[in-house]
Amino acid sequence: MSDFTPPFRADHVGSLLRPAAIAEARKAGLTGAALREIEDREIPALIKMQEEVGLKVVTDGEARRAFWHYDFMGMLDGLDIIETGSDTLGFKGATVTQIAQVNGPLDFPADHPMLEHFQFVAQNTKVCPKISIPGPSAVHFRVTPSTNKHAPYADQDLFMADIAKTYRKAVQAFYDAGCRYLQLDDIFFAYLGDENQREIRRQMGQAPDRLIKQYAWMLEEAIKDRPADMLIGMHMCRGNFRSTFVATGGYDAAADAIFNQTSVDVYFMEYDSERAGGLEPLRLLPKGNKRVLPGFITTKTPQLESLDDLKRQFDAASKFVDMDQLGIAPQCGFASTEEGNDLTVDDQRRKLELVVKTAEALWGEA
Repeated sequence: MSDFTPPFRADHVGSLLRPAAIAEARKAGLTGAALREIEDREIPALIKMQEEVGLKVVTDGEARRAFWHYDFMGMLDGLDIIETGSDTLGFKGATVTQIAQVNGPLDFPADHPMLEHFQFVAQNTKVCPKISIPGPSAVHFRVTPSTNKHAPYADQDLFMADIAKTYRKAVQAFYDAGCRYLQLDDIFFAYLGDENQREIRRQMGQAPDRLIKQYAWMLEEAIKDRPADMLIGMHMCRGNFRSTFVATGGYDAAADAIFNQTSVDVYFMEYDSERAGGLEPLRLLPKGNKRVLPGFITTKTPQLESLDDLKRQFDAASKFVDMDQLGIAPQCGFASTEEGNDLTVDDQRRKLELVVKTAEALWGEA
């Protein structure tokens, strides 16, 4: 097995603060080939930074995206991202004004741009390239009854089956593009641990606990037939936009579904504050090769965690899951949207360096 074959003890969720040149170009309204030229010039430096801090896995920092999930979703057949002009997502102290609208049958197009985005990373690194895409739950959760304009999808079972089919096609397409480490950001399992979010779903006629099981079914349908040499990661958090959040609540409602009803290999789990609840749900991780990367290092603030504190937190986690099935990653991305979180590029680098340092201290390897 190569030194750069996943899983790794040190990892990260994927998004990084946008290089100034890319941010300025997008603000100036550049699109198409003009924007891509700047992205192609700047992203190799992002990749190099990840390699320099000692990570064995790198991404493009999601630098070609405005939003962690809307870009990917809007590139699917049958789904469009619509600007509303009013707040839609409920972040604490920040406003997002887009919605996802389904206008026809869902499908994953053969020319989905993010296939090339992944290949660019693979061509510009000597370590393991990874891409993170929104998981199947993102499509269902973001398309509400009022934004579901495709009449057959009033049948929720059909809607979910088509989401799963679309993602199954996506997983194979990324594999064919050379991807051996695919991460699905399925954050809405964590949202459904928040009573406010559960009530919103009830008002839509959806039962939260049943929804969790359906989301696990969609995820497993999407990944179950992947080739044996393709690793699947899964990230969960409670919202990340300009260092703000949406949901509060533990993993208790979702733990059995994510750990035991899916064949996910690596779990990126937000654990940087009391909003994520206790570590007890980790006891449901089955013994074997699955790995949890608890996000004890936050991306929301610049303050650097201490190695001693992190060691104590892992000691607490080891009461519920064997240390050999643990690793470390930050709690979320540094820039789930192009605006980025409230910290600097230097803060970001120090956080990633700490991820690697912690892995080396606890497991002797990154």
